[in-house]
Amino acid sequence: MPLRDMVVDEIRRLILDGQLAPGTHLVEDRLAEQLGVSRNPIREAIRVLGAEGFVTLPARRGAFVATLSAVEAQDFFDVRLALEPLGAKLAAKAAGPEGVAQLEEILERARVATEIGDHSALAELNSEFHTRVFQLSGNEYLVCVAVPMVRRGQWLFRQSVARRAPHSWTEHRALVSAIEAGDAELAETESRRHVLAARAAFPRS
Repeated sequence: MPLRDMVVDEIRRLILDGQLAPGTHLVEDRLAEQLGVSRNPIREAIRVLGAEGFVTLPARRGAFVATLSAVEAQDFFDVRLALEPLGAKLAAKAAGPEGVAQLEEILERARVATEIGDHSALAELNSEFHTRVFQLSGNEYLVCVAVPMVRRGQWLFRQSVARRAPHSWTEHRALVSAIEAGDAELAETESRRHVLAARAAFPRS
């Protein structure tokens, strides 16, 4: 993996885990020392994270961990409601046994992570699951639009994972069952139900 991508992953992990809190000023020298790299990959990583929405880059003020308002969070769920049921519907038509097996494997890892309370792993697995559903849709345009959204959603999921994890993976199980059955309408319904439950559980203040 290129050094820049490794640095992007590490800074993103620090944000997702709350070690870099919303509003934190990202000082290149400090991050470079912490991660044991030069300033150049830090600078490049910050630009990537800015494009993903994890970092804000106000003119001539440096870089800061983004702060997501309650309104922005609800806007995000509106987009999820538009895209995820479509992805699930298409996946039910196209996934096949191999695709279903891939989803089942993610669910099994999530079950173990839930049992031991590994919230960081659950946030990663949540993103992996939703990304895979979109990939199984077979619609590359949808994948290009949706996968960056999924990554941003990992941040939101991490904020409610302690409350949501057991319910979320039960909902994922129902979605996989619908995809396995090839029932596009049911998969669409289960996906919509899942997003609405996630929205209801997200803190609004």
